[in-house]
Amino acid sequence: MDTSTGTSATKLGVGVEGGFQSDLDKYDTISTHSIVLMNKSSGIVVELPYNEDTKNDFPMLVSQSADSVINHAGLAVQQDLKAWELDEEPKPVSKYAEGLPFVDNGVKVSSNPADWKCEQTGEVTDHLWLNLSDGFIGGGRKNWDGSGGTNGALDHFAATGEKYPLVVKMGTITDDISTADCYSYAKDEDGPVTIPNLKELLEKRGIIVAGMQKTVKSTAELEVELNATYAFDAITEKGAHLVPVAGPGLQGLQNLGNSCYMNSVVQMLLGGSIPELASRYGSVGSDVTKNPLIGISASSASNDLLCQAAKLSTALTSGVFCRPLPESVEVSDPSSSDPKYRLAPRMFKNVVGHDHVDFGTGQQQDAAQYFQYLLESKDDSDAALVTSHLFSYKTESRLVCEADSLIKYKESPAETMLSLRIPMSEATTAVGDAPDVKRQKSEDSGEDGKEKKEVPTVTIDACLNAWSASTTIDDCRWPHLQNAVSRATSTTRFANFPRYLLVHMQRYELGDDWQPHKIEVDIDVPEEISLHTLRSTGPQDGENLVPPESEVGEAPAVPSASTLDENALSQLIEMGFNMNGCKRALMAVGGSNVEAAMNWVFEHNGDADFNDPLPEGSESAGVAAASDSGVDEGVVMSLVENLGCFNADQVRAALKHCNGAADRAADWLFSHMDDLDSAIASLDNVAPAGNTVSSKSSVPLEDGDGKYNLVGLVSHIGKNTGSGHYVAHLKKDGKWVIFNDEKVALSEHPPTRHAYMYLFQRSDTVGSPHAGY
Repeated sequence: MDTSTGTSATKLGVGVEGGFQSDLDKYDTISTHSIVLMNKSSGIVVELPYNEDTKNDFPMLVSQSADSVINHAGLAVQQDLKAWELDEEPKPVSKYAEGLPFVDNGVKVSSNPADWKCEQTGEVTDHLWLNLSDGFIGGGRKNWDGSGGTNGALDHFAATGEKYPLVVKMGTITDDISTADCYSYAKDEDGPVTIPNLKELLEKRGIIVAGMQKTVKSTAELEVELNATYAFDAITEKGAHLVPVAGPGLQGLQNLGNSCYMNSVVQMLLGGSIPELASRYGSVGSDVTKNPLIGISASSASNDLLCQAAKLSTALTSGVFCRPLPESVEVSDPSSSDPKYRLAPRMFKNVVGHDHVDFGTGQQQDAAQYFQYLLESKDDSDAALVTSHLFSYKTESRLVCEADSLIKYKESPAETMLSLRIPMSEATTAVGDAPDVKRQKSEDSGEDGKEKKEVPTVTIDACLNAWSASTTIDDCRWPHLQNAVSRATSTTRFANFPRYLLVHMQRYELGDDWQPHKIEVDIDVPEEISLHTLRSTGPQDGENLVPPESEVGEAPAVPSASTLDENALSQLIEMGFNMNGCKRALMAVGGSNVEAAMNWVFEHNGDADFNDPLPEGSESAGVAAASDSGVDEGVVMSLVENLGCFNADQVRAALKHCNGAADRAADWLFSHMDDLDSAIASLDNVAPAGNTVSSKSSVPLEDGDGKYNLVGLVSHIGKNTGSGHYVAHLKKDGKWVIFNDEKVALSEHPPTRHAYMYLFQRSDTVGSPHAGY
């Protein structure tokens, strides 16, 4: 029985008061039970109702067995993933509230909302904030997607010497004064606050709260709306008449509570789009324990990743769980709540994420990180040809030493995901746009007749060119120059082209508030691309190469005390630091970089051994620790300097967790800012979530001509990867299909311009699956 209310959500949560309803909340479930006597040849012989009134009619052992089955909680109840909400810290009481300056300028605020407007621009909006000191009404800040207010209230705060920091949102003031949105612009608060004396402050401006009603959306409601609607129409193909489909490889997955990130990745990997994995894990028959791939006992099946992967892949590719089709995805489907048609991957989710600090929770996660972690986990579990081999590629870096123009070629460890930065400077332009912000109209107008906002467009070729462009590396240490430091120019190319190329678009950047924000940009991605110009060529005739390190002796990992730059040491000592501490700092950063050494000093001057004499031999304890961490200290200091909000120990831990990949380490740090210390503490019990391929695979990497076809998309709706919703679009038999959790339908307009992850298949492998799977 449908019990949904149809009310809008006001909280970022699922299955909680004020949040989005889970499917289980929409229905009252009525269960009946029967004791059935069956015959192998003829099936059911007799069916007897079993309930409180009839249970005593059965033998005691039968009743006990029946009760045991009925009362078994199962993993669905044990994990209890139904309810989730975004963790919200209590709003602090502003320290400026009690002694807030009040400007007695005679300003009184009208009780009629129609009279309210931004005093800076004259605009009438739903985003007006009242300054509680001088009565100025100004527009709020712009939202992350460009919508929102005029910024008038914040501009006024700056224009008045930052003396009047407290504001309240007009239209959120009601009899219950605690529900009003209050904000502090003060730099040491800069966030939502509680103002205990708000009622008295409002009365000074003529605002009597008794009888006032809420007339605009609160910031929490707007956040939910933005998460739910940003790019939503394009990604979910709103307005299109989507025709439902069902069958092998066309099976939806139940959302377990913010598990759409997992559903999207699983559909891409195990749902039949990659024939090698469908063959390896999907075609196992009705009893997965009989598959020679899985030599496990029945008692350990629930905790075995390969068993659960085979079980889930079989369910997705067999069509056994497909329900009768409604006329369209918008039509109410009575079978949608029937458990026999619902595929809930609880055991798979549990076995993959049970010991992971993020994926073991009921919160939304980054689909790209989950993809990499899943490959790593499957490789660790599988004794044969590893899954990641299908996606594995290596890159070759060409380093040119600025000191003598000698060239060094260096091959990277294998990776499984190509992460591309979006160069906004290369956005396409439209006539009339400002030259520094080039834009292209996504559509002429929306359904309501209003012109849609213009969105910048960047091509995937521009992203690839930015990835492969020459970069300068400062402070590169050259063994052939007796470990002297010299600048280098580096270019990167593909050493091989994998069978499947997973491209990750870096759609998030650090905003002015030091939080990751989504870049509002379309990516122009054709269904066929060629990467042949990005293939590495190796050493060429006539190039002067750096001598092999074995010919000049192995370079020391860190400088000794006797090789430190004396000028750099003097500069540090002149700044007032102890000589021993300065020596430790210089050795930690390579021996001569004063700026990097200063950063190290600021991070470590509280260490117990900072001022102690260096151990005899050469290297300081600090340097030894850095060396033992297994990460490049140059990369550590570069990230500390560029990111600006993390210390060296935090960056070092993230790099170690991400196998030295700087981009992914930065993403990991930003995604764990709210509870970084505990996340780092948990890393000791978590396998590295890197994208490097398991070393146990000795199979040569695949290669081809570099031409690729687009076969899959994973798109994200929302302001950051820790919230919102994920949807997958996959190409099945030449047609695009949308997988929106349990909804599966033919896609009319796949959102190739909005995707977060793109799956490409090398053209020469289409129709020719790898025989080793």
